[in-house]
Amino acid sequence: MRWAQAAYRLSERRAAGLFRVQRSSVRYRSVRRGQEPLLMRLRELAAARVRFGYRRLTVLLKREGWRVNAKRIYRLYREEGLAVRTKRRTKAALRQRRPLAAARRPNERWSMDFVHERLVDGRWLRILTVVDQFTRECVLLAAQGRFSGEQVGDALEGALRARGAPVSITVDNGSEFASRALDAWAYRRGIELQFIRPGKPVENGYIESFNGRLRDECLNTHVFPSIEEMRTRLEAWRRDYNRVRPHGALGDRAPEEFAADWHPPRSLAPLAGEADAMGTAAALEVLS
Repeated sequence: MRWAQAAYRLSERRAAGLFRVQRSSVRYRSVRRGQEPLLMRLRELAAARVRFGYRRLTVLLKREGWRVNAKRIYRLYREEGLAVRTKRRTKAALRQRRPLAAARRPNERWSMDFVHERLVDGRWLRILTVVDQFTRECVLLAAQGRFSGEQVGDALEGALRARGAPVSITVDNGSEFASRALDAWAYRRGIELQFIRPGKPVENGYIESFNGRLRDECLNTHVFPSIEEMRTRLEAWRRDYNRVRPHGALGDRAPEEFAADWHPPRSLAPLAGEADAMGTAAALEVLS
């Protein structure tokens, strides 16, 4: 309409009649407040957490008191070019999967695996990763050159002192996990080692998913000049993962927040005192 006014020297009334629009609509000027403060904070969060998508960034903004929703953040996220680039899978996973035995309380079932990473000087290190299947907390991240079955048990001792012993730990069929040393350690601690079927990593899906997040958000975003630097970075990321990072399966709460808010259902509550007396494994036998 403005172009027609200028090109044909029409009055505003005449041009509005030809284009069938209200002059009040043409004269309207937005009174919405600017987006700059929100955009600045969104850029800061996206720069600090380079592998977070718009949904997790929305959760973080809401925690800070911003009155926003996912649709609004998605629009700004795309306009600012902050979208995370991900590789598309060329193969689809098999649809028939064996269901995992679900944990019913914190510290009941853990999952354990290894991740490999290289230092600046070319040396390869192994990272022992352990997660709680119920609360999704990262129980342990331990890095060193190699692990024997005995060293895996030694690394787990610190987690047991801090959290107590789980009923079982789900592992693959690696030589360290299938060793006599780790089997003897688990027997002494009253822990069952549950082995998945060979070639079926999806049966230990909790740790596989966690390892993907660890590589995507930590290992791929840092360069490690030494093993000490790697251990420092891993521990900082572990604490952030447990205390801050929103987890979709937990209602966008952090794992430690979810664990703190969890209360046992009535069917499990009577066993709380018995578990202290009989031990965790015995209590679960009564449950089943």
